[in-house]
Amino acid sequence: MTTKSNNRFLPLFLLLALLLLPHPLLGADDAMRSCAREGMTRFASSRAIAPSRSAVLITDLADGAEITSLNPDLPLVPASIMKTVTIASLLSQTGPDWKYRTHVKHDGRIKDGILEGNLIVEASGDPSISSSCEPVGSDFASEVVTALREKGVRHIVGRVIIDETRFPGPSCPSTWASGDLPHSYGTGSHGLNYRNNASGKKAVTDPSGWFRRDLGARLADAGIDVEGLSMPHTGRHTLFTHESAPVEEIMRSCMMRSDNLFAESMLRTLGSLKGEEGSTLAGTAFERELWKKRKAPLDGVELVDGSGLSRSNRVTARFMESVLRHEKDNVEYASFMPLAGQEGTLKKFLASTPLDSYVAMKTGSMNGIQCYAGYKLDEEFAPTHAIVVILNALPAGRPAARAAVEQLLLDIFAPQEEPEAAPQ
Repeated sequence: MTTKSNNRFLPLFLLLALLLLPHPLLGADDAMRSCAREGMTRFASSRAIAPSRSAVLITDLADGAEITSLNPDLPLVPASIMKTVTIASLLSQTGPDWKYRTHVKHDGRIKDGILEGNLIVEASGDPSISSSCEPVGSDFASEVVTALREKGVRHIVGRVIIDETRFPGPSCPSTWASGDLPHSYGTGSHGLNYRNNASGKKAVTDPSGWFRRDLGARLADAGIDVEGLSMPHTGRHTLFTHESAPVEEIMRSCMMRSDNLFAESMLRTLGSLKGEEGSTLAGTAFERELWKKRKAPLDGVELVDGSGLSRSNRVTARFMESVLRHEKDNVEYASFMPLAGQEGTLKKFLASTPLDSYVAMKTGSMNGIQCYAGYKLDEEFAPTHAIVVILNALPAGRPAARAAVEQLLLDIFAPQEEPEAAPQ
């Protein structure tokens, strides 16, 4: 009977032990939320931010529970964190191994070293052709020359035609600031993109013309002359197909360097892949429908471009969190984002802190704007929490805003223990 009586009260003893003794698993979530409340109070009262123009949402990806928030449903300008939406959208349609394929064709016939027709490049929207950025592109003009020589072509009667019909419309959204357009970061996305559509820090507005000139010089060097006559179209025959690197490499490069051309081209690719025109408008329309089907909260959300360069974009922290949450198990997606303290635009962020290498986020910055969207990671670099911070006013400047965000994340995920009182 004694044994039975002891067994009866054993759960009570265990409960008292758990309540009275330190236990690493007890109250971990509550402790984090307590730290989050204190951290958010400090963050919201900081002179580095304007609370009425700021939004924060941090959630636990295991159960979707909110850790902390500030104006999560307030529509704000996202800047370059828009790229996380663009890439998630395209990745859902292509997978990581998909490649851009640019077909080089000819019409007419090749006889006795003479192409009795035109040389035609069917543009694919590939942003990485002859790129000097990762993934570094091969010399596309030289590839065309090599393919012609392998066919024995020495003379082209017709013209060099760049077919960009799959990608109509303006190369830059009308909402981009005119002051951005002359710069390399403001260069447009075309059907045929060539050498990053930029010469140094200046945008190139006619990349297909640039390619034609380069190709003409290479053809002349190879002893192939182009007569340039207007020839009838009599059916197209493939000369060769240029393939890009796997799209996951293009996406990772885009996120690490925050490349606007890559992002805009991927948005236009969305429309093209779905059988629509490869335009910005078709891409954003498809994107909105995709996230509507995925039950993302779209109230107040305006998707205008793929890169975030337009100040007409509007997102909420709740919408961004839903995108991150949807992609939490996608291994490639999280790996596209720079690691804090280690890579890309986050190389100095949280460096040499307990969160160094344990946060992966895309940054976004414009004049008066600083944004972050990404994940807290565990020891195996798997996402555990979604993090969204959107600041649309920086009263004390960008460095102060960054420091305030760093402190908020440290307060939540790496709180400092109170020092023990000195013995009396």
